[in-house]
Amino acid sequence: MGTKRKTYDFGDVIEREEFHDGRYGGPGRKRQKRKKPTKEQIEKRNQYNKEKKARHLLRKYFGKNDYFSTWTYRRENRPDDMAAAKSDFAKAVRYIRKEYRKRGCELRWIRNIEVGSKGAWHVHVVVNRIPDTDIILAKAWGHGKVRNELLYEAGNFRELAAYITKSGKTEPGLKESNYSTSRNMPPPIPSIKKMKRWQGEPKPKKGYYIDKETYYEGINPVTGYKYRHYTMIRINRRI
Repeated sequence: MGTKRKTYDFGDVIEREEFHDGRYGGPGRKRQKRKKPTKEQIEKRNQYNKEKKARHLLRKYFGKNDYFSTWTYRRENRPDDMAAAKSDFAKAVRYIRKEYRKRGCELRWIRNIEVGSKGAWHVHVVVNRIPDTDIILAKAWGHGKVRNELLYEAGNFRELAAYITKSGKTEPGLKESNYSTSRNMPPPIPSIKKMKRWQGEPKPKKGYYIDKETYYEGINPVTGYKYRHYTMIRINRRI
């Protein structure tokens, strides 16, 4: 049975996905019937895809010296609902985008608006940093405090992607959340290689090593076919 390999190359980091392609069966071999996924399987897959897309955007469009920013609300300024919180964020972004354009720069962002079980609202935002970004963000957000930290201080992008896409289904103490990104970040397109058969233990590309924490191999519960994914990291990373 044929195999496909998808490769996302981000320079210092390369992600690979390998899976059996059900369209390419061996001679005289019947294609296996697909099983209807359960609600839990669908939710798990949706969360995986959301984290993956966020991770890819982080790796393609942001660097370690960009900002991971947390915007909080003073108790008296808390929004009534998610619609009001989204409106507050949109208003702030309009101001930030205008200030970036004045400086000849384009704004890019990824955010998650969250409210805890006790009613405390806040926004996590990844934003590309330019001179005066800290001042611009503080002026844009008048509802509470703004705390900024560099992305490399917030953990690697795999952990950050999981953190900024969390929801009530992944975080018990979270009552509600809303994830979104700016529209000026097209998702990366992988290169695709077709292989005649399932490959043995993967070997890293020269100059890279396979991050063991990212390696996973299993059976797709819906198709019944093998799949695996893993990340390779450059040994001598660029500073």
